[in-house]
Amino acid sequence: MAKGTPSINTNNLTAVQLMELDACTRCGECENWCPTYDATDKLPGISPKGKIKRWREYMGKSHGLKAKLFGPKQISDEEIQQFNDDLFQCTTCGVCGTVCEAGINTIELWESLRANLVKRGNGPYGKQSMFPKLIKEYHNPYMKDQASRLDWVPEDVTLADNSDIVYFTGCTAGYNQQILALATARVLTKLDVEFSMLGEDEWCCGSALVRTGQQHLEDTPREAARHNVDALKAAGAKKVLFACAGCFRAAKVDWPRLLDEELPFEVVHITQFLADMIDKGKIKWEETINKTVTYHDPCHLGRHVGVYDEPRKVLQNIPGITFVEMDRIKDEQRCCGAGGGVKAGIPDLALSVATSRVTDAIKTKADILASACPFCRRNLSDGKDKLGADVEVEDVIVLTAKALGLSVE
Repeated sequence: MAKGTPSINTNNLTAVQLMELDACTRCGECENWCPTYDATDKLPGISPKGKIKRWREYMGKSHGLKAKLFGPKQISDEEIQQFNDDLFQCTTCGVCGTVCEAGINTIELWESLRANLVKRGNGPYGKQSMFPKLIKEYHNPYMKDQASRLDWVPEDVTLADNSDIVYFTGCTAGYNQQILALATARVLTKLDVEFSMLGEDEWCCGSALVRTGQQHLEDTPREAARHNVDALKAAGAKKVLFACAGCFRAAKVDWPRLLDEELPFEVVHITQFLADMIDKGKIKWEETINKTVTYHDPCHLGRHVGVYDEPRKVLQNIPGITFVEMDRIKDEQRCCGAGGGVKAGIPDLALSVATSRVTDAIKTKADILASACPFCRRNLSDGKDKLGADVEVEDVIVLTAKALGLSVE
């Protein structure tokens, strides 16, 4: 790096975020809650407090008063790369922000710092770097054929050509966890809800790109957001349903920000839709599920967006279910470990966090650990298998389908 050139810049950091770096009081409360800090045996580099302290020091060396007077103090590429690697060992779950005494919005701060380092050439981490190419080329991260997006739809589900309600399936449910897509479609059909789907016109929501700081690479996230919004508008959508928490968060928060416009339709998670149907007396249960069930709040559905009560309402209304809570719930819940690109980039860390969350569920003596996100379902299942735990991991929509007497096979 040329002499006199700052080692880091303020790209992607807002004025508020620059002030937040100074707002940290170093109380350490975040360290008591961070799932990855705990799962890495409290490595100092993973600490939320420690990351803020280090970046603040970098800012001082590069842009502080002494840097203005005498020139910036250089920071080695090795040190910045180590900071990058530590920063990406984070699920961006945001619990550190929930408990922050200074009110720092850590979700946005971590994503902005990641974007800064990606632009610098340090990030992302491991296989996460493949996301932009795959999503741009295939419009999904799994290298699947777009033409097969609706291959899972059974004969008993009838799709409208155009409808006020559109079900946005998501790549993971559409390709890798089709039980969730099947359950959602059959539940909507059972409830006499007319709906359509985009099929091959549905592109990846772009969540993984934004979470890993790659929202500016090749403009892929903005392109995907633009395409999906236009496709949904052309389909006549007034209400778009999501059963994937990641897609839901992307549509509700990221798409309007990427496009700098309000969406022309309502964004609704399937649990919100079902809770409303329950309130209106439109759901007639046909089967009893005599099980004790606990619920894990997905970060993207809960802390990121604030949907906590509706999934619980659905579970508590299913006949036979005895509902119990874990110790850490709602805005204080422990992440499943899959978010922020950790499942793809650092799978061992994702698994370690998952075993901690499954352990929380085991303590309740629940038969079923439910969630409302395909990534939570996958990672918590891996954690259950790692522990050899006698607990079933399932999505709320699958339990709903079973209680309505529907097959999910």
